[in-house]
Amino acid sequence: MNDEGTRRGSGRRAPGAEPRDGEAEKKPPRKPEDPAAQARDIVYRLLASRARSRLELRQALLRKDIDEDIADGVLQKFADAGLIDDASFAEEWVNQRQRSQGLGRKALGFELRRKGIDEHLVESALSNVDNDAEAERARELVQRKLRSTGSLDYTAKVRRLVGMLARKGYSEGLAYRIVKEEIENAGDAADSDFS
Repeated sequence: MNDEGTRRGSGRRAPGAEPRDGEAEKKPPRKPEDPAAQARDIVYRLLASRARSRLELRQALLRKDIDEDIADGVLQKFADAGLIDDASFAEEWVNQRQRSQGLGRKALGFELRRKGIDEHLVESALSNVDNDAEAERARELVQRKLRSTGSLDYTAKVRRLVGMLARKGYSEGLAYRIVKEEIENAGDAADSDFS
C-alpha cells in the first residue's frame, strides 16, 4: 500500500483536503456570550410574550445571573427606546385584568404595586377605570354567581356575593349596593331589614 492509501485508511485527512460526506468539521469552541447581549435576548423574549414592568424584567435578569449593573444598563436602553414603559404597562394591565378577570380597583392596585409600579402611576392607571363600567362588571359577576345560590337564605346569599366581590377588589359600598339590587331583581326579598 502506498502512503496515500494509508492516509485514507487511517481516517485522517490530508491538509487542505475537502471533508468527506458525513464528516463534520470541528467548530472552534463557542465563546461565552456577552452578558449584555444575553440580557437583551432575555428581555426581548419576555416582551414578546406580553408587556412587563421594569421590575419584572429586572428580576428575571437577576434570576438568570446577569450582573445588576448590566441589567440596569440594558433596561435603561430599552426604556430610552420606549420598549419599557411602566405607565403604559399599568394602563394596559388595568384594562386587560378588569375585562378578563373582573377585578376591582383595590385588586388591580395591589397587582400593580406587586409588579413594582410607582404609586403615582398606579393611581393614574386606576383613575382611568370608569365607575359605571366597574359597577357593570360587578353586576355581571353577581348575576353569574347568583344562579348557584338558589337554596341559600337572603343573608347567606348577601354574605357570599359580597365576599366574592371583595376578593375581586370591589369596594364594600359598591359590593353591598350591587348585591342587594341583584338579589331583589331576582325576586328574593330580604327577610329582615338589611341595608
